[in-house]
Amino acid sequence: MAASAERLRHAWGVHAVHVSEIRPGTVELRLVGFDVLKDVRMSRHIHGGYLRVPVALWEDATAFVRDYRAIPHQLTLGATLSGKSMYLRHLVAGLAGQDVALVGIDCKRGVELAPFASRLSALATDPAEAAELLSVLVRLMDRRYDLIRNRQNIPVGTPDQAITSDIWGLPEEERPVPVVVFVDEVAELFLTATRKDEERRDKMVTQLIRLAQLGRAAGIYLEVCGQRFGAELGKGATMLRAQLSGRVCHRVNDEASAKMALGDIAPEAVIAACSVPADRPGTAVAGDTSGGWSRIRTPYLSLADAADRCVKTAHLVPELPELAPFKPVHCG
Repeated sequence: MAASAERLRHAWGVHAVHVSEIRPGTVELRLVGFDVLKDVRMSRHIHGGYLRVPVALWEDATAFVRDYRAIPHQLTLGATLSGKSMYLRHLVAGLAGQDVALVGIDCKRGVELAPFASRLSALATDPAEAAELLSVLVRLMDRRYDLIRNRQNIPVGTPDQAITSDIWGLPEEERPVPVVVFVDEVAELFLTATRKDEERRDKMVTQLIRLAQLGRAAGIYLEVCGQRFGAELGKGATMLRAQLSGRVCHRVNDEASAKMALGDIAPEAVIAACSVPADRPGTAVAGDTSGGWSRIRTPYLSLADAADRCVKTAHLVPELPELAPFKPVHCG
């Protein structure tokens, strides 16, 4: 059926035919009459749910939902004016109204994430602050693992549903709030100028990898963004990439970044990412390490609207004493 999709498109005179397997023996054909990515309009009836944010449209006109429980960590790449920042705004605005702690690491002096300061539990704006904040997050993760382990001192006769290996199996009154960490311009964490910078870089990268490997069970999720990401950034880059199972690649300035994001998914996904036109910001190729991929496009959301959403939900910032020293000062 997939091999026949192009012939079916011509036979029926439609824009595209998408084939998907619903269950063994059942295939769905989805016909799209026009290019839905040309002028993206998200349905008002799409509701993501807890830790699920509808952020874009797939090219088959269904909603692309960023689900942190299903794909805990993601790598999002995009050149300047590619729409990467728009994608990030949708994520922050979508999570702002939920019971979740939002943490930002933005080594461009905070220009991307500072507008959302009212809703952030912590914000680091340079590599030195980022190193300190990552150390705190790793210690927070370790304490959550201690909480889970204490729950696993299982006496005889404990019901199966009371046994857990992550925070979601804990009783609601004991369950810590999930934490979503936004890392903007990840390459800045890898760049060094002195030997002291190299030591800090190695420590930060190690901490990021630890969070990516172990954070899911502790309810800590990574959204790693950047304009450029390649193996030449140094030790740990490919190891970090391997732990980021979600991938979104907007228009990039070099093929190496597209290969880093999508090369281990499918070669044709790399070709698709390299062919994203500059006049269609927000268009990207999304996939995961299962091998599936498709084009998406994020609708327009102004910075003012996203920041206003954060101001209106500022009362939802959870109490996390460990992150208090990094709480950004919000004016107005």
